Amino acid sequence: MKSILLIGVNNFGFMMARKLNELGHQIMAVDRNEVRVNSILPFVTDAQIGDATNEAFLRTLGVYNYDVCIVAIGGDFQSSLETTSLLKELGAKVVVSRADREVQAKFLLRNGADEVINPEKQIAEWAAIRYASDHIRDYIKLDGSHAIFEVTVPEGWIGRTIGNIDIRKKYGISILAIKQDGKMSLIITPDTQLESTMTMLVLGDQKAIQKCFKI
Repeated sequence: MKSILLIGVNNFGFMMARKLNELGHQIMAVDRNEVRVNSILPFVTDAQIGDATNEAFLRTLGVYNYDVCIVAIGGDFQSSLETTSLLKELGAKVVVSRADREVQAKFLLRNGADEVINPEKQIAEWAAIRYASDHIRDYIKLDGSHAIFEVTVPEGWIGRTIGNIDIRKKYGISILAIKQDGKMSLIITPDTQLESTMTMLVLGDQKAIQKCFKI
């Protein structure tokens, strides 16, 4: 369990708070808007109305006590940049800030952010890959060239074993797990037979996966 300071309760911040709460973390939420603060109360440990660009206010929060400080401010980049910089100056351990554009990410990283997240870019990349193919069910980018894909079993593989198709040797792709009827199995062997009702979690170079599954 981690203690998290979440600044900015817009839609993104609200959804993040709900998920963090579901995962069992302690959350302090901060926003200028009283209505938004009241709406988040059921999902956080505590919440305050305040201006995170105000150094005196941030000091009262003891930002150095939190494991992670998340700046989820949207639509006001100046406030996001000022808050990010102040958090680091006041001793925040880890600052994660939201950006809407690449240029914003660069400024945030230069002014105190340890990491930057761009929700729209990330979901756009995911949706483009997910819905432009008949085979892909999910996608997790690991770095510039590698990713984990959840893919359906190609028609020509149905009834064959993992050892028989041997995509590790042919394409350098590893099958990590099999999903069937909503359940995941990590216990797979060369004798595991593939069925039409299965999906596979595969790891490898994105270009190799695209070639293998004709994406």
